[in-house]
Amino acid sequence: HLLLETPEANLVTGMKFLLGTFSQGWNARRSRRGHVFQGRYKSIPVSAKVDSPYYFRIVADYIHLNPARAGLAGGRRGKLVAWEWSSLPAYQRGRGPDWLVRSRVLSAFELAKDGRGRRAYVEWLERRAQNEGGEIDEEATKALRRGWYLGEPSFADKLRSLVGEREERPVGSDRVARSHDEAGAEDLAKRALLALKLPFDSAGLLALPKGHEGKVLVAVLLRERTPVGNRWISQRLSMGHVGSVSRLIGTFRRAKREMKKVRDLEKMLRCGT
Repeated sequence: HLLLETPEANLVTGMKFLLGTFSQGWNARRSRRGHVFQGRYKSIPVSAKVDSPYYFRIVADYIHLNPARAGLAGGRRGKLVAWEWSSLPAYQRGRGPDWLVRSRVLSAFELAKDGRGRRAYVEWLERRAQNEGGEIDEEATKALRRGWYLGEPSFADKLRSLVGEREERPVGSDRVARSHDEAGAEDLAKRALLALKLPFDSAGLLALPKGHEGKVLVAVLLRERTPVGNRWISQRLSMGHVGSVSRLIGTFRRAKREMKKVRDLEKMLRCGT
């Protein structure tokens, strides 16, 4: 389960990227092929009003208490915070991945955003896991099972109006979202090429071999960190046929030593060096 917030209407693109890259990594580590996930993910819009965060809190509770309800952690099974497949340990430590915005949840519970607030939130969940087995109250359960949204009736009206606006958009309006994705990929490609001291202009890249190690390294990074496809990557990095790009990326990913280079490059870009 994920509680996601996006300022743009790009959830489909983001989930396609997330599930696709996870599947590729899963298959590569197990030397297997084929689908990992079956069917489309289920998504429910959640009202996230700052001045009325009731439904936002329900979802945060529901996700963090999942291990307790499943009998995997919490109460007799030990500490809920010990469950590694959860964001809760990051609340206890006070650090986590860049994309995890802990303050958003703490604010919804009217808790301080410092260590005191984090400890209070963890303790609140630990007690619920121990005393109630992770169950949420009947009203919250009904709200979660209500249907296609989670929020007040006015929130449903807002969603219906947004759907109506989308249906009225002219054909081809999704090009805006695609342009946004490509702009992000272009920025990452340029920074990665500069970090590797490679040319970032078309002429300079064309002068390098199509399967140049630096090009493949950047191609793998783009596939892992952006939603652009191999065709865009092939054209941007002057790597020739799309099929060749797919083969080169696949071979690169299967080598742990090569993938370490990707992680090292990511560190360089994060440090701004």
